[in-house]
Amino acid sequence: MNLRQKLRLILCGCMMTTQIMGCHGLGTDTDLHYLGDKELQYYEDVATKIEYPAVYEETPEEITFSGKPRTLVDRSQDEIWDLPLMDAVHLGLANSEVIRINGTLGTNGNSLLTNPDNTPTIFDPAIQETNVLLGGARGVEAALSAFDTTFTANMLWGRSEQVQNSPFFGGIPGGTLTQETGQFQSSLAKNFANGGQFSVNHNWNYTGSNSTSQLFPSNYAGNLGISYRQPLLAGAGVEYTRIAGPIGTSFSGITGVSQGVVIARINNDQALADFERNVRNLISDIEESYWQLYLAYRLYDTQVVARNSALRSWREAHAKLEAGGTRNFKPADEAQAKDRLFETQALVQTTRSDIYTAESRFRRLVGLPVNDGKIIRPIDDPIAAEFSPDWSMCLTEALVHRVELRKQKWSIKSLELQRLAATSLTKPRFDLISSYQVNGFGDRLLSQSNADGVTSQGLHSAYGTLMNNDQDSWTLGWQFSMPLGFRSAHAQVENLEFRLSKARSILQAQEMDVSQELAITFQDLTKNYATAQSNFNRWRAARRRVELFDAEVQAGTTTLDTLLRAQSSLAQAETEYYRSLVAYNIAIKNLHKWKGTLLKHNNIHLMEGEWNPVAYQQALRKAWARTHGVEASRLQHKPAAFVADGYIGEVGVMPAPGGEEGTYSSEQEGMTPEFQPVPEPDMSPDYAPPAPSVTPPPQPEARIEINGPGGSNPLAPTSIDRAVKVVLESEETSSDLYVTPISGTRDQLPIPQEEIPSTQGELPIANPDENLELEFQPASSFVE
Repeated sequence: MNLRQKLRLILCGCMMTTQIMGCHGLGTDTDLHYLGDKELQYYEDVATKIEYPAVYEETPEEITFSGKPRTLVDRSQDEIWDLPLMDAVHLGLANSEVIRINGTLGTNGNSLLTNPDNTPTIFDPAIQETNVLLGGARGVEAALSAFDTTFTANMLWGRSEQVQNSPFFGGIPGGTLTQETGQFQSSLAKNFANGGQFSVNHNWNYTGSNSTSQLFPSNYAGNLGISYRQPLLAGAGVEYTRIAGPIGTSFSGITGVSQGVVIARINNDQALADFERNVRNLISDIEESYWQLYLAYRLYDTQVVARNSALRSWREAHAKLEAGGTRNFKPADEAQAKDRLFETQALVQTTRSDIYTAESRFRRLVGLPVNDGKIIRPIDDPIAAEFSPDWSMCLTEALVHRVELRKQKWSIKSLELQRLAATSLTKPRFDLISSYQVNGFGDRLLSQSNADGVTSQGLHSAYGTLMNNDQDSWTLGWQFSMPLGFRSAHAQVENLEFRLSKARSILQAQEMDVSQELAITFQDLTKNYATAQSNFNRWRAARRRVELFDAEVQAGTTTLDTLLRAQSSLAQAETEYYRSLVAYNIAIKNLHKWKGTLLKHNNIHLMEGEWNPVAYQQALRKAWARTHGVEASRLQHKPAAFVADGYIGEVGVMPAPGGEEGTYSSEQEGMTPEFQPVPEPDMSPDYAPPAPSVTPPPQPEARIEINGPGGSNPLAPTSIDRAVKVVLESEETSSDLYVTPISGTRDQLPIPQEEIPSTQGELPIANPDENLELEFQPASSFVE
C-alpha cells in the first residue's frame, strides 16, 4: 500500500467519524462547568448601549465659531449690513448646495432633519444622470452601457485517474486511465441599436491521456468563430431598442420597457425639472423672507414712534398730576397714560425681537451662520406703483412656462413611448440565428512546423491548422417562441394605457390648478393694492386726528383718553399700511412664481453642462456620414424626435372686449391675438389655421344667480362706495405724508414722505440712540 492510498483511507475514516458523531457539542457548554456564578453586566451594557458610526466629518468653521444669537438683552453695537434684494438672491444661490424650505425650521416637518435623502440639492441632476439601478429611473450612461462591448474569458484545468474495467474506453483492463484537461474560452459580444447581437468567439480544449487508442498522447482542439442573432418580430428595430433597451438584456416583469436611452434621457429631463422647481421655490422663499424682514423693521419703527408719543403724553399727565391737575384732567388719566406707555414698550420689545427672528430665518435661507457680527437690514423699498397685468397674457405664460406642467408632459411622452415598445412584445419572438467558425487541431498549440511524423497532412501545430482554414463549420436558421395568449404582454400594454390616461387626466387637472392659482394671485394683487391705498388714507386721517386731539388736550377742552386712543389708532393704521404694502409686493412675486417666470424675472438661467468631448467628435463623424449618404426614401433613416424646441400646441384665451379672437403661443412674437396658432408636428405644409368663428360659442347655463332682487348685481358699486370715492378724490394731495409718484398719476400707491423718502437709501429708525436708552429703564425714570 503506497502513501497515496494510506492518505485516502485516513481521509475516509475522518469523514465517517464525523458523520457518526454529528455536530453534537459544538457551541454548547453541557460538558463545561465553572465554580460560582458571574454577572453578565458587561454584555448587557454592550447590547443596550446606543452606538454611533465611526465617521468623522469636520464641521465648518462658520458654524463652530458662530456668535450667540441676538436677543433683547443683547445691546452689542454690530455692523449694519445694508443688503439689496438682488444681492440676497445671489447670496442664496451661492450658498445653497442644499436647498432649504421656508417655514419648516423648528417644526417636525423639517425634511432636512427628518428625511434628508429626499431633501433637494444641487447634486440631484448628477445623481440621476449616473443612476444605474436596474428597473428604476436609469441614467443615460447606464442605458448606453447596454451597448458596450463585453469581453469574457475563462481558463479551467483538470486531472482524472480512473481504474478501467474494459478496453473499449481506451485503457487496459485493471489499469489506471489518466486524463489531463484544459479548457480556454474567450469572446467579444456587442449589442446593436437594431436589436442584433454579434459575438466573436475563440476557444481551445486540451486533452492529455495515457490511452493507447489515441493518435497523439495530447492534443489541442479549438475554433475561431463569429455569431449573429437578429430579432425579426418582437423587440426588433431601432425604435424598440432606443425605448426599452436590447431585448436580450431585459428581464420580463422587472425592467419592463423603460430601460432604453430615450427613457433615460426623459428621466434626466424630469430631474432637471425638479431641480428648476426647487430653485424657483428657493428664490421665492428668499424674496418673501426679505420683505418680511423689511416689514419687521418697519413695525419696529412704528412702535418706537408710538412709544415715544405715549412717553410724552405720560410725562405731561404726570406733570399735571404733580401740579394739582387742570381742567378736564383726572388722576385716572395719568394711570391710563402709564398703562399706554407700558403697552407700547412691550410692543417695542416684541417687534425688536421679531427683527432678530426674521433675520435668523433669512440667514438660514441664504446659507449664513447665526451671527457673523453684522445685522442685515434690507435697503430696497417695496414697489408702490400699481401693477395691472393682463389675465390672458399671464394665463398663457403660466400654461407655457410652468415647470410642473413640463415635467408632467415628459411623463406623458415617456408613457407613450413605453406603450409603443410594449406593443412590439405582443408579437411572437422570431429571431434569425447564424454562425461561422474555423476549426483547428494539433499535437501542440504552437509550432514552427506542421510536420508531426505521423500523418501526411501535418497536425503538429493547432494554430497552423487553424490558419490553413481547411476545416470550418456554419449554422443558419431561426428560433421561434410565443406564449399562447400573450396575456402578460397584453396586460403590460393595457397597464401603460391606463397609466397614460391617468397622466393625461392629471395634466388637465394641473392646468386647472395653475389657472386657479393664478386667479387667486390676481385677486390678492388687487386686494392688497386697494387695502394699501385705504390704509394709507387711514394713516393720514389718523395722524390728523392725533394733531387735533393733541391741540384740544393742550387747551383743556377734552380728556387725555381721546388722545391716547388716537395715538393707538395711528400706530395701528401705520402698521396695517406696511403690512398691506409688503403683502402687495409678495403678491407680485407670487404672480411671477405661478406664471413660471420668476427665475427669468430675477435674471437666473439654468443650463446643462457639456457632454464628453468624444461624444461631439462621434456626432461630427456621423453628421459627415449622413451628409454624403444616399437618400433612401423607403427607409426610416432617423428616429422620430421626442424633444421640441419650445411649447407645442395652442393656448386659447377669452375674446378681447372688442370682439377680436385669437390664440397665444410661445412661438409668437409679441404674444398678440393677431398671430395664427402654431401647427402641430408632422402636420402638412399646406395646413391653414381655421378662420375665427363669427358667432361666439354658446355659453353654459348659469347655475348660480348672480343678480340680486330687482335685477341688481350685489357686487356692483353702491351709493356708499361712490360717496367714499368722492371723499377720497376731494382730499388735497399736498399733504406732508404724500409723495407724488414718478408718473404723477393718482393710480399709483402713495408713499409717506416722512418715513420713506423717494431718494432714501436706508431704512430709518426714529431716534435709535435715544430709544435704546429708554427701553429698559423703569417708568419712574421717565419723569423729568
